[in-house]
Amino acid sequence: MTTHAYRNLKLCTKDCLCLFVCPTGATNNETGQIDFSKCIGCGACAKACPSRAITMIPNTMPKIQPKSKEMVDELFKIADNKIKEIQILKGLLNTVSPEETKLIKALIHSNQVIIEDLMRESEFMIPESPKSHGLLVRLSKNPEIKNIADKLLEKIEVNE
Repeated sequence: MTTHAYRNLKLCTKDCLCLFVCPTGATNNETGQIDFSKCIGCGACAKACPSRAITMIPNTMPKIQPKSKEMVDELFKIADNKIKEIQILKGLLNTVSPEETKLIKALIHSNQVIIEDLMRESEFMIPESPKSHGLLVRLSKNPEIKNIADKLLEKIEVNE
């Protein structure tokens, strides 16, 4: 599997050792970006980075593993329960102390992240999934958003 380097700017401490070990000059300290067209995936920059801000990621994503209808149904049931929890928590916000408000907001955020993960796991939030592609095809039939949907269809390959 071929890979390329990716720099997480939040972790980067600007030690810049990557500049000295990259054989192709793909790393750029001014922008903090790595030029994927120059990166040969050798991993020298990731090994040299003391802040571990550089990781190697695959050039192509693995094929999506199909889920049974039963599995997707269960994922949606869990998501529905998380949505109900969020509604209950939002109802409590005006009835609690400021300290408790922080906790409730954290719980709401946590449930939202879980819902996103559940939808991704059911293939509804993976841009290259056949389900997302089908949605874009349907959206491209709407004259108001046809141009946007068509652009996305051109750029996002279906990974079946």
